[in-house]
Parts: sequence; C-alpha cells; structure tokens
Amino acid sequence: METLVSHRKGAAPPKINLRSPNVVMRLNRMGAFHQTRFSFLRVLLRKLKKDNWYFDRPVWRIDNEGVGVATYCARGPDRIYSLIVFSHNLEDEQRSDRVIAKAWDATFVLFDGEATEEQITRLNSSVPLQEAGRISETELILGRANKSLRLFSYVRECLASGSQPKRSIIDETGYLMRTTAVYGAGKFGAADLKLWGERSEFSSSFQPEMLAVWLTRMFSVDLVEHMAWIDSPMSCVRLDPQIRRQLGVGNATGLGMAPFLINHPALIHSWINARETALARIRSLDTVDVALLSDFQTLIRRAKLSQENWKVDDQQQTNKIECLSNDFDALLDKTLELTESTRYPWNILYIWSTENMSIEGQEALISLMMEPFGYLIDDLSSTMSADEAALNRINGDQTTFELKKIVHETYDWAASIDFNANSERARIWYISEEKLEPRLGERFNEELDLFEQPLSPGYDAMRLMRDLTQSKECTNVAEFLLQFPEHRHTVRRVQTVSTMRYAEIRDNTISADMTPIDLLRCKLSFFGATKFDPRSDRWLRINLFQHMPFPDELLNFDPDDMVFPQLID
Repeated sequence: METLVSHRKGAAPPKINLRSPNVVMRLNRMGAFHQTRFSFLRVLLRKLKKDNWYFDRPVWRIDNEGVGVATYCARGPDRIYSLIVFSHNLEDEQRSDRVIAKAWDATFVLFDGEATEEQITRLNSSVPLQEAGRISETELILGRANKSLRLFSYVRECLASGSQPKRSIIDETGYLMRTTAVYGAGKFGAADLKLWGERSEFSSSFQPEMLAVWLTRMFSVDLVEHMAWIDSPMSCVRLDPQIRRQLGVGNATGLGMAPFLINHPALIHSWINARETALARIRSLDTVDVALLSDFQTLIRRAKLSQENWKVDDQQQTNKIECLSNDFDALLDKTLELTESTRYPWNILYIWSTENMSIEGQEALISLMMEPFGYLIDDLSSTMSADEAALNRINGDQTTFELKKIVHETYDWAASIDFNANSERARIWYISEEKLEPRLGERFNEELDLFEQPLSPGYDAMRLMRDLTQSKECTNVAEFLLQFPEHRHTVRRVQTVSTMRYAEIRDNTISADMTPIDLLRCKLSFFGATKFDPRSDRWLRINLFQHMPFPDELLNFDPDDMVFPQLID
C-alpha cells in the first residue's frame, strides 16, 4: 500500500505518494544522493545560529614548527564544549589516510565543558595515540586529520608573501585538512550516547561529530595563517573571508563506514523517510510565485557552478558529473516553461526529471527543490532518530504464517535473485583482526566463511524463507527458532523492518556487481558531504562545510543560503 501525505493546512491538496522503496532503496540511486536541508551539518548550524551560540579560542600554544595545542570553545545557552587539538610535526612518509596509520598532522577530542590545563595534559598523553590511547566519558569525540600538503603549502606561501591564493587553485582541492577518522558514541572510552543524546543541541544524528569537524575547519585556517606569520611576520596577511569560505574540511572514508546502513535499519528508515516525506510535501504545492521561481532558477545556476568545480579522476564519476551538467541546463530550460498559473509545478518538475534526467540529476533536483521550503519541511529533521534498543526483542508469539507473509512482502525483490549463482554470493563481509574494521573479501578465493558478518539481508531472508517453508510443524516463531536458532538474527531484522518502508536496501550486498562506495555516499550525503571523489570502488574523499560560515561569522550569515557558491557577475 502506498503512503499518502498532504502538504499544508487549508485547501485540500492533491495526494502525492511517497516514492516506492523499490525505487529509492536501490544502490545505484542511494549512491547518487546529494546533501539536503536535512543533512546533519546544516541542522547543526541552524541550531547554533538560532540559539546564539558564540565561539572563542582560549588556548593557542603552537610553536614555530606548527606543533602544540589549541582549544576552541562553543558556548551555548546551557553548555560549553571544547575542541582540543594537538598539532604534530609529521614526516611526509608518515602521512597516510589509511586506518592502519599510526601518526597524523592533528589529533583532537570534543570535550564536554571548558577544558582545564590538567585535562589538556591528561589528554595530551593519549589523544595523539588514537586507538592505542584511552579517553573518558568527558570526551564526546575522538578524531584525527592530515593536511592536504600541496594546498596547505601553497596557501601558506601566498599569505606569507602578502597575497591571496587563487580561487581556482583553492577549488581544485577545497580543504587544508581532511579527517581520516572521527569516533564517537562510546568508542575508545568516549561518552556513550545515553550520556548526551537527550541534549537539545544534539537531538539530531551525528551532531557532536559535526561540531568537532566544523571547529577543526577553523583550526586548519588558523594554523596556515600562523605558519605564514612565522615565515614572514612583516608581510603576511590573513585569508580573505570569501576565499576562506571556499575551504571546507576533507574526509577520507573507506569500508569501515559501509555496514552502517545495513546494521541500523530503523535509523536509516527515519533519515530517508524524512527526506521522502519532504519531497512529497513539496510536490503537493499547487502554485509557485514568480519571485520564488526566479530564485530557484538562480539556485540551479549556483548548483551548476558547484558542479563545474567538482573534479575527480574516476572516469565513471566524471561521466556522471558531465551528465549532471547537461541535466542542469535542461532543468533550467524546463523551469522557464513554468508560470504562476501552472498547477502543481514542483510535481511537474519531478515527474519530468524521471523521464529526462540521469539518476544523479534526479536526486540533485530533489535536493534543490527542498532549498526554498524550510518553513514547510524543516520540522521533519526532528524525526531523524530511532530508539533501536526498543526493537531488539523477538516476538516469539508471531505465527510462522505471519512471518512468511512479512518476508514475502518485504523481500520480494530478493526472491528474484539466483543466490545459487556464484556471482550473486561473490563477496563476503568480515572484520579485520588488525584494526577491527569491516573488510570485503572474495568468497570463492579466500577462506573467510568462518568470519562472515551478517551483512546480506536479502540472502539471509531467502534462507529463512526456505526453512520456514520446510518446517510445517512449527506454528509460531518461538518454536521455529528452537529448531533453527541460526535464524534468530534474521527473524529479529524481519520483524523490525516490516513496518518501515525505507529500512532495507533493496539490492544484493554480496553480489560481484555491488559497489561499496554507493553505501558510503548515501551516508555521507546525510552528513552534508559534497565533491564526492571516488579513489576506488571501496573508498572516497569528500568535502564538508565548504562555503559555509566560520564560527566567528555564523551570526551574520544564513548557512542555508551558503551551500552553493555565489554567482559572480
């Protein structure tokens, strides 16, 4: 049954269906998602601005080699948080984005409160060690970052000489530092979610992580300006504010993030359901005024400018970006056909896009359509969480007939896959012993069966269905699981996702054709990432907070109007 939503109070609107999960939850589409108003970094900045948070830098003890410590305080109505950054002198041959690295240009924690000298000293003995160290429940986030050495050196030289870096060179990379890991929610001793999850400033997902990364962006600029001053105190200048905003924070992300979308079905449903509900509300709007339409056309032009600065080496992604450019041109032409008398113009644009734009373009349009309608959809950001602990119990009283019905309805897409074919079971997910991180192996080339992780819901559901069909003597789930205890995990999952339309990826996650970076991009789009840059099919680089305001200017700008670069006459 399709879910229907209406768009606003008052006159009866048309009823627009939420998109089918068979459309939305396919990996090729999830791997084309773009940032939206619901992206967590944007939710964070809106909240900080609304509540008049202010920021300062109580500690700056960085020496002539760029080594030392700095702290940044975020001061809100009820609480203070401190980013404590330890800056290191890293040899070039030590600089690596891989999880096996043991040294970094910067290591940091987000501290709950204003850090004292004693606490900074304590953390200095463990934070630079990362996983090999130990933090406590006064720390919310543990992370690390490396310089983009080429751009950092270029900006440093420019500022030291009294000149500004060229915008075109800034855009080639887009960040001075990139994070290589940002850990929270109890990892390595950090505060557990239950200790801070009810705080209003962190009510949306991944808010402490976003705050830590945003403040790290500030540190990266402060560091390059400091080093320029060290080089030439008489001639150096600070970064021009507009050029400074071109700098975000990079991130290098690999397979460690990929299983998240599979392991948290209720949470993923809440994220995507908010996005799809917003789309349906906007499609239900019956008119558009001339001023808003003109603003939307400007937004398309700004999005195209951003796309023109999106350069990658990967040929497949390059082809998608080129198609996106054509999509934006066609979309702009299509909007010129709309007038104030056009009924349901946003629905017209959406339907047209499904027939005339690439998947990358379709999902970009959906993100753009949300931009003018904060008043209509921003309330949905409060629904993007889930009490996953409450969903862990198995309903043993459920009849096996009911369970089979749910499997049939929820996993009909998996029934069409021939899991007897080696190509459909070619991959195997496991955890590496060295770093305790997810890895993806080749099932028929490596002896990994004993270490397989349950990250193939479609395959598992079909195995469950086979045994349900053969065990006619079992009348309820409890009896069935006594006979087939190996299906406990799958039964729990099936019961969990049965009422959540967007909880399950409707693709084979162990097939030879599966591309892991589709999983990565989907999650990163909800963070607010841009400039997706695949470095292989298993890891990619992104940019966070590019064009967004810095802490010292947040109160003077609307962060929701800074996602895309401004047009220059």
